[in-house]
Amino acid sequence: MRNIVNHPVQIELEKSKKTLLDFAYRLTENKEDANDLYQDTAIRILTHRNKFEVGTNFKAWAITIMRHSFINNYRKEVRRRGLIKDPKGSIVMHKASKNDFNQGEGNLAFDELSGMVDTLPEELKTPFMMMYQGFKYHEIAEALKAPLGTIKSRVFFARKKLQKLYFQANRVHFAS
Repeated sequence: MRNIVNHPVQIELEKSKKTLLDFAYRLTENKEDANDLYQDTAIRILTHRNKFEVGTNFKAWAITIMRHSFINNYRKEVRRRGLIKDPKGSIVMHKASKNDFNQGEGNLAFDELSGMVDTLPEELKTPFMMMYQGFKYHEIAEALKAPLGTIKSRVFFARKKLQKLYFQANRVHFAS
């Protein structure tokens, strides 16, 4: 294996370590999980270092890789999640607690909603999922290299589309 110590990606990774760890912590809200996510991301970055274009925004590239790693790990854990309604009537996902016994109906609704999210066009789905994961609008705009207003409207339209799809699916379900 070639020595990568002086590779530009290795140098940028070292410079960005604190930023990436902070970002990982914001995603996971747990120091150990954040360290695991950072290590997973660092391995992916080093493995795919030849795909990085020198002179482009390394942090945005690294954050995108981290975000994808987080989403992939999240999807693996999705079976442990359910749906609840918040006081404003929105449907939100929550992690099951030890007191949650039979979550069959919630799991079905979550699977249905997840499937609806997957039908969104990528330009709506990506910012929506980032917002769901706790990113702020300006962080999403920076990571996706898009204007702030564009990100806000894409998240808005994703929510509206999901509300419409969910209502249509459940209206048909309730009618039968």
